[in-house]
Amino acid sequence: MDERFGRYLNVVDVEATCWERQARGQVNEIIEIGLCVVDLDERERVAKHRILVRPERSAVSAFCTELTGLTQDEVDGGISFAEACALLEREHRSRFRAWASWGDYDRKQFERQCAGGVRYPFGRRHTNAKAAYSAAHALPRRLGMAGALRHAGLPLEGRHHCGADDAWNIGALVLDIAGRGAWPGDAGGNAGTAGARGACED
Repeated sequence: MDERFGRYLNVVDVEATCWERQARGQVNEIIEIGLCVVDLDERERVAKHRILVRPERSAVSAFCTELTGLTQDEVDGGISFAEACALLEREHRSRFRAWASWGDYDRKQFERQCAGGVRYPFGRRHTNAKAAYSAAHALPRRLGMAGALRHAGLPLEGRHHCGADDAWNIGALVLDIAGRGAWPGDAGGNAGTAGARGACED
């Protein structure tokens, strides 16, 4: 790939351990990292990746399996969170490329887990795609990913709450924004983080 600065964007979506009611003694941990590489010059999605991550302080609940499709056996075969962060840097140039997620949950979850002594794998150029989409379409409120796809007239490809599929779908929404000339860092855009931050993401 031509790695001209700013050409490729990493779109990231994570799935984490979760419970219908918070489980005592357990914390939310990333169990899947989905990544879609968007070529902002050619206006296309060029790669889709999935990294399974083995949790260390929590277990996959039946509620989590129903939501994400992931089982304890599957994530037990994954790599550690530290290894996943190193892989993002090594194979996906995550500290070099700008990145985006639907809202700020994914960024904050990485920050929380990296606070335990793991090197943070991203640079500072993060865009809240949820905020950027709302601004580009002048919407009165921010939409979840599935709602934004319906609003844009785009199909939901794959399974919702599968990190790799969600990242791929968010990539399509990034291209919708870029097609309107409203993606931060594009011509006329702002290279920094897009707008205010969302609290509840889906």
